[in-house]
Amino acid sequence: MSDTAMASLGNADAVDRARAGARSLRRLTVAERVKYLTNLRAIVLRRREEIIDRIQKDTGKSRSDALISEIFGVLDNLAWLEKNAPRYLKERKVHTPIALMGKTSWLWFEPLGTILIISPWNYPFYQAMVPIAVALVTGNTVVYKPSEWTPLEGLIEDLMAEAQAPPNWVVVAYGDGKVGADLIDRKPDKIMFTGSTRTGRKILQQAAQYMIPVDLELGGKDPMIVFEDVDIQRAAAGAAWGGLTTTGQSCTSVERIYVQESIYDAFKAALVKEVERMKQSVDSDGDADIGAMTTDFQVKIVAKQVEDARAKGAQILTGTGWDGVSRLIPPMVVDQMRDDMLLLKEETFGPVLPLLKFRTEDEVIRLANDSEYGLTASVWSKDLDRARRVSRALVTGGVSINNVMATEANPALPFGGTKNSGLGRYKGEHGLHAFCNIKSVLVDKDSAKIEANWYPYTKEKYRIFTEMMVNLFSGGVVNFVKFGLSGMKLESYSKKASKKGRG
Repeated sequence: MSDTAMASLGNADAVDRARAGARSLRRLTVAERVKYLTNLRAIVLRRREEIIDRIQKDTGKSRSDALISEIFGVLDNLAWLEKNAPRYLKERKVHTPIALMGKTSWLWFEPLGTILIISPWNYPFYQAMVPIAVALVTGNTVVYKPSEWTPLEGLIEDLMAEAQAPPNWVVVAYGDGKVGADLIDRKPDKIMFTGSTRTGRKILQQAAQYMIPVDLELGGKDPMIVFEDVDIQRAAAGAAWGGLTTTGQSCTSVERIYVQESIYDAFKAALVKEVERMKQSVDSDGDADIGAMTTDFQVKIVAKQVEDARAKGAQILTGTGWDGVSRLIPPMVVDQMRDDMLLLKEETFGPVLPLLKFRTEDEVIRLANDSEYGLTASVWSKDLDRARRVSRALVTGGVSINNVMATEANPALPFGGTKNSGLGRYKGEHGLHAFCNIKSVLVDKDSAKIEANWYPYTKEKYRIFTEMMVNLFSGGVVNFVKFGLSGMKLESYSKKASKKGRG
């Protein structure tokens, strides 16, 4: 029997097991669920070096990269959920219109049931723990399918067990895309997928036949826009980090750098200098900036795009010694870009920084929006009015102003994209509610009252209702008083008409 077949056999009842666990989790208050997140945060903090070892083994990241982008990110999100989830998940009284006087209106935030979370290979710990924590605190159990390329096998189960969570609250299902498809056929109550746009479309199509709601966090081709009034050294440092963190293997990596022509050469020189002093290694002590690529298939994609650019006249300013095969792809700054190059059209997901000139604000907005993706962007300018104006014009899910990849660093901000970058949002208040059945509730008192909109409908009711409606929506104090009088008349008539009927 193949490994995939064995995995599918072992995962066959994963959704059923998690669904059985949903009953006990649902009964807990939000405060009681939060205690498990507090346990998890303490465990992750204490076991951080061991977890980093596991991340490095599966991904080839530098140690500092794993610490900052995965461990810190998980701890920060857990702490935010502990503090804010009870407030955002508390039942909420909302406005009730005057026409429904005497009633109250509420929003209740209830669990959906069981969430299928399918995570990517680039942030295997962060993209496991954060959505799992959101699911648990909202009262949902989880079937978690990690990428087969970076499964961190046994780690999530071990951490959850140490946090004293019952084993059927988070059920881990290992395997490839076939396992994911089988899990969808088991009809979970929601799917959250983070990964490629191509796979996201397949998941959406499969889920549609079962009417399963889906959140898709997909690819990006994120632009960085640099105006001429910036601090060039800081902007260049931001471009280097934004394009090269996790060796460029982030959906929000800077993949297009638009620089205003008056500072183009100075910015290019500063960026080349910044990149050339970086240290690349799968280190053991934190003394490296970036590590290796995680998969050979992604190395091939980067090689194809770089070769296409080179053949079409691009100049590779750094990293020219790469053999096109090694996973240790050196950071590349690329100049003399053309619109028909794959480096500008397709997601690269590697350590490549394409540079482009622009002249005017309108021009760069058009260039930045000329993409099938719309995940995040960054805009750099001392003129904050201009930065905000340009940010509003960009068709993206998030914008960092005078910083890079910063929106996803704030757990309070929802994360997601537009166009082919995905559907839905997670994180922040909106992300919590995305994992809930938001139940609308209207409470009335038991009484002998007959509502004005109930039967029977008669000519007289039509006349009085029209009078009340006109008074209500015409505005002004006099009309409001008339509305009140009409309402009392309508209520009295409705009660009499109900008893009398049409006879």
